[in-house]
Amino acid sequence: MTNSSSLERHAAGPGFFLMIVALVLPAFCWAQTSGEQLFQASCSACHSIGGGRRVGPDLDGVVERRSEAWLGQFIKSSQSLVKSGDAEAVAVFEEFSSMVMPDFPLPDEEIAELLVYIGAQGSNVPEVVAANVAEETQAATPVSADHVLKGLELFQGSTRFSNGGPGCNACHHVKNDAVIGGGILARELTTVFSRMGGDGVGAILGQAPFPVMQAAYKNQPLTEDEIAYLVAFLQSADEQHLFQQPRDYGFGLFASGALGAGVMYLFFAIIWRGRKRGSVNQEIYDRQPPSHN
Repeated sequence: MTNSSSLERHAAGPGFFLMIVALVLPAFCWAQTSGEQLFQASCSACHSIGGGRRVGPDLDGVVERRSEAWLGQFIKSSQSLVKSGDAEAVAVFEEFSSMVMPDFPLPDEEIAELLVYIGAQGSNVPEVVAANVAEETQAATPVSADHVLKGLELFQGSTRFSNGGPGCNACHHVKNDAVIGGGILARELTTVFSRMGGDGVGAILGQAPFPVMQAAYKNQPLTEDEIAYLVAFLQSADEQHLFQQPRDYGFGLFASGALGAGVMYLFFAIIWRGRKRGSVNQEIYDRQPPSHN
């Protein structure tokens, strides 16, 4: 009885309570951290929670607006829902310029943790306040000419990224007088700063959420300075795009082609002067005695 009473007194004391907290709290914190880690790794490049639109919609309150089952399907494969004709998925897809969200085939348990985290972070602020936050996020701050120039050089590849990644214009084009025409593999970026703001552009460059970007910059991430330079260039390109003219390479290509053809013609004409004239066997034919019939 003495031991039992002692145990009961010990269980009722503060030490026992602290022991229970020490056992339960790490598991609770791990669940919260796990959801946060999933969001930062997979979602934050394109989405905010209460910070306004980026590449995709603001996720503040999304767990109240959509069912967990629908959100799980959308996270795993948004295009499968779009192609099935789901009205809500199609509406989101069209609202955000048909930007394809990458598939995230996460286990159901991780999706549940992610949604718990998003729901816990929701600000529940009025839409007017959220719009003001988004507007502040999108607001442009002045950038230095030096940063713009460095960003331009990185974008078109005249300056290599420190970790060896490819220049941006291998896949993207920006309408700017100072930039050589870029590729068409990915979206045109002239007004990307207006659409996403500095934070959104920086998040994309820092975390590369799209499969092609992930493959191109795998083990070759951009540095913080390089991201800042590229954001500065894209902000400047956006601000100046109405005054820029796309380069016309037609006359230049024609002139360089004609000049090259002329040089090659002259080169071959010089070589051709030393050619052997007449038939190779003409001298043999000339030595033959005339035939008598």
